[in-house]
Amino acid sequence: MDFKFGEKEEKLRAEIRAFARVELSGHSVVSGLEEEGRDEDWEFTMQMSRKLSQKGWLTMAWPKEYGGQGASPFEQLVYIDEASYQGIPGTTMGVSGIGWVGQSLMLFGSEEQRKKYIPSIAAGEPDGVWCTAYSEPNAGSDFANIQTKAIKSGDEYILNGQKIWTSCAHRARWCWIAVRTDPGAQKKQHGISLLILDMKSPGITIKPIINFAGVHIFNELFFDNVKVPVANLVGTENRGWYHLMQSLAFERHSIAPQFGGMSRRILETIIKFTHEIRYNGTALAEDPVVRHKLAERALEMETLKMFSYEITWKMSRGVIPIYEAARNKVYCDLVMQRLATTGSEIIGAYSQVDMWSKWAKVMGNVTRLYMMFPGISIAGGTDEVQKNIVGQFKLGLPRAY
Repeated sequence: MDFKFGEKEEKLRAEIRAFARVELSGHSVVSGLEEEGRDEDWEFTMQMSRKLSQKGWLTMAWPKEYGGQGASPFEQLVYIDEASYQGIPGTTMGVSGIGWVGQSLMLFGSEEQRKKYIPSIAAGEPDGVWCTAYSEPNAGSDFANIQTKAIKSGDEYILNGQKIWTSCAHRARWCWIAVRTDPGAQKKQHGISLLILDMKSPGITIKPIINFAGVHIFNELFFDNVKVPVANLVGTENRGWYHLMQSLAFERHSIAPQFGGMSRRILETIIKFTHEIRYNGTALAEDPVVRHKLAERALEMETLKMFSYEITWKMSRGVIPIYEAARNKVYCDLVMQRLATTGSEIIGAYSQVDMWSKWAKVMGNVTRLYMMFPGISIAGGTDEVQKNIVGQFKLGLPRAY
């Protein structure tokens, strides 16, 4: 079976590569969540978002009426994969803007919300940067246990509570937030609503959480009588749980192609390292243990790629994926963990000894991946949650809750 892309997709891939050669030249690039850490990285990230928008790539699969190009799911896959492989920052508009906020607003947002928020995301503007506030200190995988309250008072909600692990909150203009609007609901899932929160609102306190890679990605948020217009309710009040399940599916689907491209680049660089570095007079690439580990990583990466192709093919046929996004996400976590571990074992000590080696930068990428994968495996739902979804909707097993 031939999995080659068509001429249109291959032309797009070539254009993205040419773009990266020009735009990334001379820059020490970080990608993924780390791009929101340092001020200089964030400034460059926003510059790239605008350029990607001007090229028509940033939201290429969105409908034209919302600033997109109406591109096919396969064109979108090629864009995400190649941009991630090249390390192009600015592809997500914060954490959620492109990944799920835009698509969710198209599905169940009001017409006023679509007109107000979607254009700035598609244009790569600072006002289009979003964060997402789901998790709380006592509500992570048990998402329905959230306690942050939004009590209606006239034409406003009064918001009080706390969120944690909110990526990009220190950069975002808007927050996609889950709150409890009916504390007395018989079932916890039935009292949750989804709001759009202006991050410039009085009463919001943002406290940084520095991860053990030394990067400021996450934040803790505190809300003290924050006023949110009722017009910022997304969808139906107290039906947020069901809206959020769709948003989470968007999020989980977007993770695998993004990290798949990045991981493929790291693997290729590690393989190049094993050809050039010799140990006891023999290239590391000839060591059977090293060869087998790299072969295993390559097989896993190929499997992840096939999973991405399958879900993209289904979407191109109008099929709504049910369990596939959860499967892809949990397998992506596995690929990242094993790649980070293998890379650290093969290349680690060498680059730590010789700081001027060209491989030092490679080790920096491997080390960051090693430090980041535990957090990434939790983001968007733990692996255990994803497996429960696969068990229920693919294998027909009883519900886990």
